[in-house]
Amino acid sequence: MTQTYFPNGRYFEDFTLGETLVHATPRTLGEGDGALYQALYGGRNPLHSSAPFAQQLGLRDRPLEDWLVFHIVFGKSVPDVSRHALANLGYGEGQFGAPVFAGDTLSASSQVIGLRENKSGETGIVMVRTRGVNQHEAQVLSYVRWVMVKKRDASSPAPNLDPKTAWPDIAAHVVAADLPLPQADYGLWNCVAAGSPRLWESFEVGERMAHGGGVTLEDSEHMMATRAYQNTAEVHFDAHLQADSRFGQRLIYGGHIISHATAMRFNGFENAGAMATLNSGTHAAPAFAGDTIYGWSEVLDKASFETRPDVGALRLRQIMIKGRKGLNINDFPHLDAESKRLPEVILELDIWLYMARG
Repeated sequence: MTQTYFPNGRYFEDFTLGETLVHATPRTLGEGDGALYQALYGGRNPLHSSAPFAQQLGLRDRPLEDWLVFHIVFGKSVPDVSRHALANLGYGEGQFGAPVFAGDTLSASSQVIGLRENKSGETGIVMVRTRGVNQHEAQVLSYVRWVMVKKRDASSPAPNLDPKTAWPDIAAHVVAADLPLPQADYGLWNCVAAGSPRLWESFEVGERMAHGGGVTLEDSEHMMATRAYQNTAEVHFDAHLQADSRFGQRLIYGGHIISHATAMRFNGFENAGAMATLNSGTHAAPAFAGDTIYGWSEVLDKASFETRPDVGALRLRQIMIKGRKGLNINDFPHLDAESKRLPEVILELDIWLYMARG
């Protein structure tokens, strides 16, 4: 298979609707990757931190964190898709597949499914469906994302595309009936080891929960994480380039915020296991080193499985905010009086995750 090589990354003009980009550098993940990820975010989910816990559920070992898998697959796509991105705008239709264990090797490819030039003529939006597989070609992850990419030359003509076909509709969320069944046997879930007696039955749709104290973002940790994911987007690394941007400084990788949100979510959802889907996600505002972030979650829906009484699923909205004086996470800040997102909201996620039943 051959594809045009862009050693310095693609600009908007370089994308072709329908093309498939096979991303370079397969990555074998080890125990060290899992340990580094845990050190960066402090995750405490026993499914990922204890081999005996995971093996009791019928898995061969503790799987690596779902969002670590996401970041690695995402990082594979950056040189081809978003090296010259100004913003990663959103995600949809995400499906987590086979669990990933230390020793597995991940590869990724992306199909260009949407192209749209912005009114300024200086940028365009590229939509791709990215797929990650292991060494056995089993799918570990699939998701759609759309990203704003610079044009090489603002005077370059936009692609001659039919707007009806050049920008597809994305499902708002995965319906409960289409959720895949997890491999783990949640009937053997150990609530004592997880640290909470609350199981799937005890959660109510509409329930909201703030997740405790905040985390101040450190530049050194962000740089280490982004390099570990082999994410080469210049907005995260080049201070000289970003000095002339509208923000005047480097941006924190949005996935770094997602991982902090997941670690915070453990406080309240201790018996949640693996991720099922990423229904949608929006990086609503940028974050920078020195910001202090807080999170809260809301139960949007619940799902049970007729053939699996051991496990249910919770659909959650996760909100992350940048703290400021007078803004209290226990008030669940999200929208203003006109139903517009508050400027402090930096992330909104809609996910399905599995949880043990009683």
